[in-house]
Amino acid sequence: MSRAAYPASAAEHPLLRLNPHECVPFLDDLFSAGQEGKLEALPSPRLMHTHMQHQLLPPSVANNPDCKIIYVCRDPKDMLVSLWLFARTILPCEDFSEMFESACQGKVIDGPIWDHVVGYWRASKASPKRVMFLRYEEMLLDPVATVRALAGFLGVPFMPAEEAAGSPADIAKLCSLGTLKGAAGNKTGATGAFFKFPHQTYFRKGVVGDWVNYMTPEMAQRFDSIIQDKLRGSGLTF
Repeated sequence: MSRAAYPASAAEHPLLRLNPHECVPFLDDLFSAGQEGKLEALPSPRLMHTHMQHQLLPPSVANNPDCKIIYVCRDPKDMLVSLWLFARTILPCEDFSEMFESACQGKVIDGPIWDHVVGYWRASKASPKRVMFLRYEEMLLDPVATVRALAGFLGVPFMPAEEAAGSPADIAKLCSLGTLKGAAGNKTGATGAFFKFPHQTYFRKGVVGDWVNYMTPEMAQRFDSIIQDKLRGSGLTF
């Protein structure tokens, strides 16, 4: 969206100097802190991100034909492990088994995992031109193709000259975990309206299947069974 103003190959690109949360406002934090007025100051088209379920989005977002939504999900087991490790930065005493039990009961932040993913899944099927549903595992397989798909979905496809110059690959490299993890803006500082999360905590391994190092086979089978049951009939599987 901003590649004309900030070429991905620029040495002083904002993503190399700032944490991504400082580049794209976190809707949940702004409204929780009573700072939603900051959104009005953003230039159009405004970019923002949220952890809210689709059913909680205001009609001005969910039903707006001019508003596009991109949702990224990943294997629920990897997501749960990632959430636990991230939460431990402010709740170091919580054991993984406690969060696991809570997740099995649907009692985690932002609501039941299955409700979260299926809400955006169904919205993407009902309005594919307005809601794009992405899987993290598939994005890792071909990041450049994902960048092209995103650009097309947002109405800013790459021109032949950009393709020839390697712009999609440059963007994929810039936004890779390896690049961002090593960027100066993510090595220091903290972000958050109520809890300050160190910037480096947003970048860990970024791999698929790391859950095996935290879950027993029995835990994984139980969690998979619950997710499968909750998603039954939706057409979405993991």
